[in-house]
Amino acid sequence: MSDSRADLVITGCTVLVHDDQERIGFEENATIVVRDGVIESVTTGPAKTEAGTQAETEVEAGQRIDAGGQVALPGLVNCHTHAPMVALRGVAEDLPTEEWFNDVVWPVESNLTEKDVELGARLACAEMIRGGVTCFADHYFSMDAVAAVVAECGMRAHLGEAYFSSQGPQGREKSVEFALRQRGAADGRITTALAPHAPYTVDDADLAATAELAREHGLPVHLHASENRDQAETSLARHGVTPIEVLARTGILDTDVLIAHATGILDRDLPVLRDVTGRVAVATAPRGYLKFAWPTTTPVRALHDLGIPVGLATDGAASNNSLDVWESMALTALIQKSTTGDPRWLTSRQALHHATLQSARAVGLGETVGSIAPGRRADIILVDLTGPHTQPVHDLAATLVHSARSSDVRTTIVDGRVLMRDRELLTIDVPTVVRELGERMPALLDRSHGKRVQEYNT
Repeated sequence: MSDSRADLVITGCTVLVHDDQERIGFEENATIVVRDGVIESVTTGPAKTEAGTQAETEVEAGQRIDAGGQVALPGLVNCHTHAPMVALRGVAEDLPTEEWFNDVVWPVESNLTEKDVELGARLACAEMIRGGVTCFADHYFSMDAVAAVVAECGMRAHLGEAYFSSQGPQGREKSVEFALRQRGAADGRITTALAPHAPYTVDDADLAATAELAREHGLPVHLHASENRDQAETSLARHGVTPIEVLARTGILDTDVLIAHATGILDRDLPVLRDVTGRVAVATAPRGYLKFAWPTTTPVRALHDLGIPVGLATDGAASNNSLDVWESMALTALIQKSTTGDPRWLTSRQALHHATLQSARAVGLGETVGSIAPGRRADIILVDLTGPHTQPVHDLAATLVHSARSSDVRTTIVDGRVLMRDRELLTIDVPTVVRELGERMPALLDRSHGKRVQEYNT
């Protein structure tokens, strides 16, 4: 019967699973059945043949993927990026944060057009799909253009229109209007947030107004805060409070809030974060912290002890040079070992938990994606571990975290739709995007006007 036909059946893979204690495990010879964009069943071992039970290998399907020798993981989530900034990859290198912003990035961003944003987002989505990223949290300008790209290419996204107080009330109003207009777009694959830039670029009145609007409209907030130790210490010297304390006193921490970076969290911030009434999550993007020579990193262990999820991120490619969440996972594990002086933290299985359920929770999708289980949306990636750099496999979790690369992702699926199969992108024409973006580079990179979208002064 036609109504019994599944959309997609994946057979023969090893599947990453979470048990009832949320521990990471693996089941071999799995069959995953997808119907209407949702995982209908995940079965392992020999197909059932008892009377009255149809063998999973015989399920009728519109599309079948034999994934023998591959590992099925929940699609990765890039919990904080500025996707269109791939257009600026490499234009501001080897600079301190202040010079990076003031002398290059913010003057260039004064030139941005909606077309630049669209093409940058298209190239970024291609890069992320090829790296096994199925969902990304984006915080940028001209976000309707990004939403259109997401709808077209098939990814999932959590989008916010960034604003500064220097824009006046219209900046905040535009952020709210975008969030309400695009919420639930792209067949439900788009969720939205209010996106004040940071406590050092958005004043207390605007932050308080944002918190009130978030509560009124049931919207989360996505912003940068305590990005580095200098910001925290400058805030203390100037205002007597840390950036985290600013978020508390303005009501932002009483909303559902995603804080980007937070490498500048101080010991005095931990009780504040412990006592919040909202849902707080943090996104960590370690490659950029190393590149800017920041002295500290996201305090993942302290946040874990507070029950705060930490999702993995890349930040924009202008600072990170890459949208490779696979690399973020490995670096997070390694840097946490180094900074805590404990080789048992983070373990590979803990890193995979951050890459899956915790990242999904960070962007407010913890009940929708982040695990491969019945009832979850079918955001799935298939990873080929047959390469010489991943063999032999003695510890599958360690192989995935410390040996595998984003280029080992063979297939990327979102909502049951195959966006890449056997490394072939199916929804984005990369050569055309690269050519069109290249033609726009001279106008985009011109800094002779001397303007900036904002001043970095912390």
